Amino acid sequence: MIMNLNSGLVGLPMVGKTTIFNLLTGAGAETSSFLTGKTETNVGSARVPDRRVDFLIDLYRPKKTAFAQIQFSDVPGLVRGSSQGQGVGNQFLNAIRNVDMLVQVVRAFENPDVPHVDGSVDPLRDIETVNMELLFADMEIIEKRIERIKGGKKIKKENALELAVMEKCLAALENEVAISRLELDEEERQVLKNFSFLTEKPMLLVINTDEGQFKDKSYPARESLGVFAAGKGLPVIEICGRLEMEISVLPAEDRELFLSDLGVTHSGIDRLARAAYDYLGLISFFTVGEDEVKAWTIQKATTARKAAGKIHSDIERGFIKAEVVKYPEIERLGSMVRVKEAGLFRLEGKEYVVEDGDIINFRFNV
Repeated sequence: MIMNLNSGLVGLPMVGKTTIFNLLTGAGAETSSFLTGKTETNVGSARVPDRRVDFLIDLYRPKKTAFAQIQFSDVPGLVRGSSQGQGVGNQFLNAIRNVDMLVQVVRAFENPDVPHVDGSVDPLRDIETVNMELLFADMEIIEKRIERIKGGKKIKKENALELAVMEKCLAALENEVAISRLELDEEERQVLKNFSFLTEKPMLLVINTDEGQFKDKSYPARESLGVFAAGKGLPVIEICGRLEMEISVLPAEDRELFLSDLGVTHSGIDRLARAAYDYLGLISFFTVGEDEVKAWTIQKATTARKAAGKIHSDIERGFIKAEVVKYPEIERLGSMVRVKEAGLFRLEGKEYVVEDGDIINFRFNV
């Protein structure tokens, strides 16, 4: 069960990746308009904006508040050939092997003060470069694992399936097919869980534009990129990172005006979070009270008892009932008392499937 969503930011150098990271997390990590050769990974958390949590905070005035969080790891820029030791190599990719999804930042903006590492702006070419480096990183691990299995005096029975799966994955990668697009049965998928391959992870594309491109919804190869992404099943978010950074430091009322001028109603983190949740099949439920209002992230189709375990294993083990109120009802009626008076308060059993926006109080006994 996902505790907090973990995402790895990847991309070429100087595409605005760390600017996007700072926009999402407020971390203030150093950005540079030239190649630094750094190998450190920036790590920070982003609060997932949710107007429902804002409403519940106003209603309960709790001592503590906890929005859903997405943790971002911003690894150094990949360069063409880094898997063969160019630049600083790509050993730092191990820092994102355990993330839930990859967010690839792609440069569309033109800026003569920030030279492109390949000499020209070409989003599709850049996506392909990064994807190939991720693919090579997985191939290296697979080749070493196959060598180790075959290097033993005798291939043990428990290693035979693993060897078959590794060889199937290697054949796919050699044909430039990501592991995520392989048809594998459940037993084969279990084998892969031990490795956290990068090309097996869901990926979301963030196109970093300049202000004019963002307003006009136009940048180099936008249509081709859309066709490519649709064919691969990749969500695409367009963000003007530099402008959103400037907007993010403004007072709330001014932020809304500037976003409206850009033709959007939600900030970059809001749109990215929504896309990530939809893509990974995630929803939020809430626990409320004077002590704390908190959003919890779970997979769609999670049962009440499993959701209780998100809070504490004791609550899951001693589950009795879930007291459930639908968020729209409390927003419409304005208080929990009125919801109960209207008969809209429900008691649900352990097999109840939690829905997005459910406000739940778990009854349990241990």
